[in-house]
Amino acid sequence: MQIMVYTPSMQGSGSFNGGKITEQKPIGFSGEGSVVKRIGPLFYWAWAFSPEEGHIGSHPHKAFEIMTYVVQGQAEHGDSLGTRSVVGPGGAQVMQTGSGVSHQEHFIGPDMEAFQIWFEPELEAALLRQPTYRQYEHEDFPVREGDGFRFKTVIGADSPIEIVADAKVWDLEVDPGGSFTYTVPAGRTLAALAIRGGGTWEHAGSPQPLTAFRHRDFMVMRADSASEVKLHAPEGETLRILGIEVPSSVDYPLYPKR
Repeated sequence: MQIMVYTPSMQGSGSFNGGKITEQKPIGFSGEGSVVKRIGPLFYWAWAFSPEEGHIGSHPHKAFEIMTYVVQGQAEHGDSLGTRSVVGPGGAQVMQTGSGVSHQEHFIGPDMEAFQIWFEPELEAALLRQPTYRQYEHEDFPVREGDGFRFKTVIGADSPIEIVADAKVWDLEVDPGGSFTYTVPAGRTLAALAIRGGGTWEHAGSPQPLTAFRHRDFMVMRADSASEVKLHAPEGETLRILGIEVPSSVDYPLYPKR
């Protein structure tokens, strides 16, 4: 397994509401500058910031499963299903857009920060399903604490979120000088974004056993056979990683993306 590191300059960017919302995009749309275009069913990943507040007007979606995960601040949501909701730090909003739904977003600071992540199920089947919206608070998610780390399952075992696409999402904090070990199963890919601090990955099978990364770097690890990676936080700095594990390929047609 090779660990690929993509710096912010290799990721895409975007903005809304006259620059009141800005985005760094590990996986973006065509023309937005992202080197990585998709990973299996992981179709889009934006890291959004709003220092004060910003608004995205009503716009439509179909078929894709879309999660907004809030790091800090608040995300307000309204949609054509009649939903009006607000979620705070550590919470998530999930739309299974199915046959079609329109929604609007309002990000409220100070220093609002969130992710919007799109997963692609089999589209023809998804278009036949009714759209849904669900909201989850931080306290709804399981958190496992170990020696110097806290591992929060956002999508996966024991999480309340259920989507059709095959994906696991986690939010990990590693204390200064600490470490955390994760196994990437065969045939799957781990995508990880350093949202606080930097560190190193250790993998005995890599050409270089230690791979360093910095804050805001995006990392991709494809496992042809089951591979164990160990994450190290430097002394004096807490490391926080958002990780997404998906199959490297799926057995249904994917939307063409160039």
